[in-house]
Amino acid sequence: MQRLPKIGLPMLLLAFIIIIFISRSSVNIGYGEAGVLFRTFGGGVVTDEPALGEGFKIIAPWNKVFLYNVKQQEFFEGNMQVLSSNGLEISLDVSVLYQPKISELGLLHKTKGENYVNVVLIPQIRAVARSVVGRYTPEQLYSTKRDAIQSEIYEETQRNVDDQHIQLNAVLVRDVTLPQAIKEAIERKLRQEQEALEYEFRIAKAKKEAEKQRIEAQGKADANRILSASLTDKILQDKGIEATLKLSESTNSKVIVIGSGDSGMPIILGNN
Repeated sequence: MQRLPKIGLPMLLLAFIIIIFISRSSVNIGYGEAGVLFRTFGGGVVTDEPALGEGFKIIAPWNKVFLYNVKQQEFFEGNMQVLSSNGLEISLDVSVLYQPKISELGLLHKTKGENYVNVVLIPQIRAVARSVVGRYTPEQLYSTKRDAIQSEIYEETQRNVDDQHIQLNAVLVRDVTLPQAIKEAIERKLRQEQEALEYEFRIAKAKKEAEKQRIEAQGKADANRILSASLTDKILQDKGIEATLKLSESTNSKVIVIGSGDSGMPIILGNN
């Protein structure tokens, strides 16, 4: 009985050592994560091998694994102050969708570190946004060019970070805020332009309607002139005879005097 404590203490110590060894020799990489292996006695950060994937991994106890979130992530850069082409201060709200390139995770860790968003991505977004917005006037930014600056910021930033082991998925310009006085002046100008377009439309419509009426009137005049030219005395007499024959067949009470009108045309006398 007296020997149990002497045997139990080494066993407890051995168990403790084993637990420490296992805890230092394993790592659990969660969903959407990848690990960069650091070999303490073997060259440091591993860049020539794939990153460690999800799941339970066994490593040497003297090595270390740095975990990275490799899912798509977002950071929001709000109230970013930039200057337009004419020197007016504009405020931008921008969202950036990104993720590290998993095939280059070791290089990202070695060259940029775990704080790569603040080291690379945010400075690039700020610099490119200032460059792009500086090409446009406040009016263009407010009305027609928001999609254009969004595309330009994305394309230029993507080119700048592509060789820095970062995958840029999208840049979204959430809001463009102009000085209130400039905003009101632009809105007044846009209203005036819309009113001018509406007025021009009404004038064009009235001109088309007048032209239509002129063409219709000219057509009627031409038709009457052609008809008048074709109505000779002989044709009128023939038409009168045809009408007389039709009237004579009618059951209505009437008196027809043949050849008593001007030019020999019949005169029709009714019972009234």
